[in-house]
Amino acid sequence: RGIRALEEIGLDKQLKEAAVPMQGRMIHDVSGNLTFQPYGKQGEFINSISRAGLNMVLTTEAEKLGVEFFFEHRCTAVDLAKTEITFQIHAAVVHKTFDIIIGADGAFSAVRGSMMFTDRFEYSQTYIEHGYKEFRIPPGDHGQFLLEKDALHIWPRESFMLIALPNPDSTFTCTLFFPFDGNPSFRSLDEPEVFQDFFEKTFPDVVPLMPTLLEDLRDNPTSSLVTIRCYPWIANKTLLIGDAAHGIVPFFGQGMN
Repeated sequence: RGIRALEEIGLDKQLKEAAVPMQGRMIHDVSGNLTFQPYGKQGEFINSISRAGLNMVLTTEAEKLGVEFFFEHRCTAVDLAKTEITFQIHAAVVHKTFDIIIGADGAFSAVRGSMMFTDRFEYSQTYIEHGYKEFRIPPGDHGQFLLEKDALHIWPRESFMLIALPNPDSTFTCTLFFPFDGNPSFRSLDEPEVFQDFFEKTFPDVVPLMPTLLEDLRDNPTSSLVTIRCYPWIANKTLLIGDAAHGIVPFFGQGMN
């Protein structure tokens, strides 16, 4: 879906060059044994791409077409009848009126927040018991990938898992999907030494590749996973798209909104 959209605006070749193709899943068991599961037929794959890199390419192209970007403008309220947004810009408060407002401001949308005060607006949010935290595998001493680069690596462990996606700079971005509470959980492994010991027993083949494991544990946030549902998505000349309209946890259909 993403590639087809990029083809429409002539950016597919540029972004494919910055992507790492993944031919399938590489499953790691507790003993370090590997099982490769192809995503499809020969030549079929999905792409790993930097979110920041993708955003910069899209922003640059939009600016060429006349789009203006204003940063550090926090949307605090939307007047749906006037199609007016209230922005907080540092200490100042500014009101601006528009022809149309598109709320693409994520799962905790301020635009949707204003819609929630209208009559017969339906809204629900549901958190799952798992959160996630990111870790990093650096390149090898000679700049090489330390795991097979053509795969999405997964360490499935019953009720939780670790994944690793390759990046063009030979690093891997790892994500631990893990319960907030219970045993084991982020709460029960809140001491660095306990967490390190758990990782060494549970993911023994990857720990030697993660020299900044405890630094990442300390510095990277533990984020929650939420599903957002609401209706209607349009009020007068204001509409919601993306996660603002319907955020979905990744296991249930990432990108499908």
